[in-house]
Amino acid sequence: MSAGSGGGGGSNAARNTAIVGSGCGCLLAPVVLVGGVIITVVIGGFGVLLAPLITLILLFGGGGGSDGSNEQIANQSLDILQGDGKGELDTTTVPEDLLDPIQQAGELCDAIGPIVIASQLEKESGFNAALVGPNGEQGISQLPPEIFARYGEDDDDSGESSALDAEDSIMAQGRYMCDLADQAQQLIDGNGIDTVTDDAGITNSVLDLALAGYDVGMDAVRAARGVPKTNSALGYVIAVRTQFAKYQGVAAPPEGATPGVTPTAPVDP
Repeated sequence: MSAGSGGGGGSNAARNTAIVGSGCGCLLAPVVLVGGVIITVVIGGFGVLLAPLITLILLFGGGGGSDGSNEQIANQSLDILQGDGKGELDTTTVPEDLLDPIQQAGELCDAIGPIVIASQLEKESGFNAALVGPNGEQGISQLPPEIFARYGEDDDDSGESSALDAEDSIMAQGRYMCDLADQAQQLIDGNGIDTVTDDAGITNSVLDLALAGYDVGMDAVRAARGVPKTNSALGYVIAVRTQFAKYQGVAAPPEGATPGVTPTAPVDP
């Protein structure tokens, strides 16, 4: 379901469109104004790949561009969103001082790339290295204390391992995601995962299972035999995936407009 399919062009295809899925029916974007176009998006089941409209929301919120160029960008972005997140990171889309750890964390295993790491950082903390979560999560990657204790190391050679050190936190995130990906692959190989989860034929990939595990834990993934059909799990996977195109440089913000680390006093999310 590409943007602009049919004779009306990219903008006409998006106009006054509603997508309604099955399953949980999570209302992720009740009414979204996209360049003067109202779009209602209701995600149900495993809604990650019901994303042409989500892509449009991200890309065309400011309007502009011809129908043809918008359609091309939307189709390219959709391909990236549905992919494995292992494209080449656009280095201008992340804070310069975090580029090296993001790249390194994304190279720890084949299942996870730098684009995945960067997209998670935006979702978890908005690149705020001082963020403290409601349940004791700390730092830019918002790992629970017990998870950071297991995967955290003194990666920045400061003399201590700290979740509030951005490099330590990002590298711990990478190690944890690689472990989750290994667990996901074992579940798939052991037939512990349902291959098809909804009427659209959406499959549970290693990456989606790992992302869901990061948000709700692998026990919940095992119990659901896939990405749990909950607002939290589905919303997390969708939110991370919808950032892939930006961090691969497709419709990315101009250099100088990238998010920055905000080393302010800890705040609640």
